[in-house]
Amino acid sequence: MLIDTKDIEKFCEVLRKGGKKVVFTNGCFDILHAGHVTYLEKARSFGDCLVLGLNTDASVRANKGPSRPINSEQDRAKVVGALRAVDYVVLFGEQTAETLIAKVKPDVYVKGGDYTLDTLPEASIVQSYGGHVEFVQMVAGRSTTNIIDKISQQADKG
Repeated sequence: MLIDTKDIEKFCEVLRKGGKKVVFTNGCFDILHAGHVTYLEKARSFGDCLVLGLNTDASVRANKGPSRPINSEQDRAKVVGALRAVDYVVLFGEQTAETLIAKVKPDVYVKGGDYTLDTLPEASIVQSYGGHVEFVQMVAGRSTTNIIDKISQQADKG
């Protein structure tokens, strides 16, 4: 279910008041692959519901370059929102999720194992209200960049 950014703070308050342990993660999720699914399933295991902050098209371009995203934010939201592990999706346009984290106030914030507490700008916000951060190891060799590269190589051959 796609939740409007202006409603997410109140929405998550209602979830917590209902006794739900809110988990949050964020990213581009451009071309969905097995690594994404494994990561999201693990993230969901840390609580009762998973809120996924999805980068808007503009923020993906700012983070990944002018050729990305491959899929539009609406298409990406529909695909990740259909996954069993993802309960709610919210779009955000900043390069980091700091503003969104301050609204969601997740009990658990999950990021990939390529981050550390020192390299994750959102970590201090989560810790400031008593939440905690979990890191999930990524599935080796599974990434959107690898998929794009493989497609490019096949196109060059053909």
